[in-house]
Amino acid sequence: MGKDCGNHGDDDFRQSCRRLLAILLTMALLVGVVALIVYLVLRPTHPRFYLQDAALRQLDLSNGSAPLLSTAAQVTVASRNPNGRVGVYYDRLDVYATYKYQQVTLASRLPTVYQGHGDVDVWSPVLAGPAVPFAPFLADALAKDLAAGYLVLQLRIDGRVRWKVGSWVSGHYHMFVTCPAYFISSGAGSGYRGAVGAHGLRFQTTTYCRVEV
Repeated sequence: MGKDCGNHGDDDFRQSCRRLLAILLTMALLVGVVALIVYLVLRPTHPRFYLQDAALRQLDLSNGSAPLLSTAAQVTVASRNPNGRVGVYYDRLDVYATYKYQQVTLASRLPTVYQGHGDVDVWSPVLAGPAVPFAPFLADALAKDLAAGYLVLQLRIDGRVRWKVGSWVSGHYHMFVTCPAYFISSGAGSGYRGAVGAHGLRFQTTTYCRVEV
């Protein structure tokens, strides 16, 4: 009899554990379904990024078989949240410049911010890349661009964002932003804007950025 009572006790404990596990799984499933419904109904739109201005302060390329490139620039980037009901937490934003996909400046971290419905935020970081090893074939391409009086750099932002709907906040999403920066010789015409920088180049026009989340 004592052995039977012990078995009944073990069975009751197992059944209680199964019930608790079933309740927890059901609650997790409900939370996931609610989050999915909220996401599908509101459908967050990617933030809009714009490169408003850029000043090229330095662009020095050394000669030789192992060229080095020293770059310095100040850029002005704006971001707008187009969502009417969804806020955005920018938890990390690292910005840097590339030339033909080679990084030419160190990454600069932008201040974190919460962006409400329709809000606009503007950052103006200074980017620098002192004596960066530069591929010889890219050095040849850069020299030709400068001789022709134009330059195209890419401003890239690597970040992590979260969406906020009411009191609900999503997990982190990886965000990639690419903004083309067009520079042209200051003598190419009077219709171009921006301050004259290194090699007589000035920023041409505000550009829209590609955003991937």
